[in-house]
Amino acid sequence: MRIFVTGASGWIGSAVVPELIGAGHQVLGLARSDASAKAIADLGAEVLHGDLNDTDALHAGALGSDGVIHLAFVVPSVTEAATRTDATAIETFAAGLAGTGKPLVISGATLVTPGRPSTERDELVAAGPIAARITNLRAALATADRGVRACLIMLPRSVHGQGERHGFIPQLIAMARAKGVAGYIGDGASRWPAAHVKDVARLYRLAVERAPAGAVLNAVGDEGVPTREIAEAIGRRLNVPARSLPAEQFGGMFVHLLSTDMPASSTITQELLGWQPSHPGLIEDIEQGHYFI
Repeated sequence: MRIFVTGASGWIGSAVVPELIGAGHQVLGLARSDASAKAIADLGAEVLHGDLNDTDALHAGALGSDGVIHLAFVVPSVTEAATRTDATAIETFAAGLAGTGKPLVISGATLVTPGRPSTERDELVAAGPIAARITNLRAALATADRGVRACLIMLPRSVHGQGERHGFIPQLIAMARAKGVAGYIGDGASRWPAAHVKDVARLYRLAVERAPAGAVLNAVGDEGVPTREIAEAIGRRLNVPARSLPAEQFGGMFVHLLSTDMPASSTITQELLGWQPSHPGLIEDIEQGHYFI
């Protein structure tokens, strides 16, 4: 298959592209800069110059491919302009793939279900600060009615691995270095779902190859890692104490991320596609030390 990938030079995309190529697929990667183009070419993929606002490029990429994996997003992704851009991109992909039965794989985030791990069968409710993003995900799934094999991959809070530089774990490490303490909020019992980037990349490949239309897939290896254990692992590597800190010592989004229990299950995904996470879990990955070089 020839797969059009947005975000091909990003953290997850740079793992997805070699996974696809290694399985015999051809990859066309969207590049918004010369640096991105070089990174994509170095991975062995063909380059299409453009960005998410270039609907002509997006339509051409989808029309000339056997499927689309959409990983790119505008930062910050919850603004009105960003979600509008994403909605237009999804509609453009759908128009290029309509009536073909070709796959359209869209990226989301695992849901938060109070009192239990979220699952792939939980309803996508468009409410709260991410309502517009949920609306986009629902619109993507609805393209199945237009002859598109659309599915969602819901990403956990941490997609970790060697080379990660801008995700939540590197940010927590930077805070711990600056404060001299690895912090968590409350008793640190709130949990994060997590997955190794190479396991996530394999799930994207399996999804584009054979996920059924309308599937919602949770890319989760660790169902829920307590934030206290994350802080303790960081503290051991930095040789600093790990302890509870007042919420106001954490900036913005980290208050929510560290205080909300958000485990997620991937049992349905594993049964549907035969996907089995096999790479190190989050704590083991932190303890390997590559984040601290």
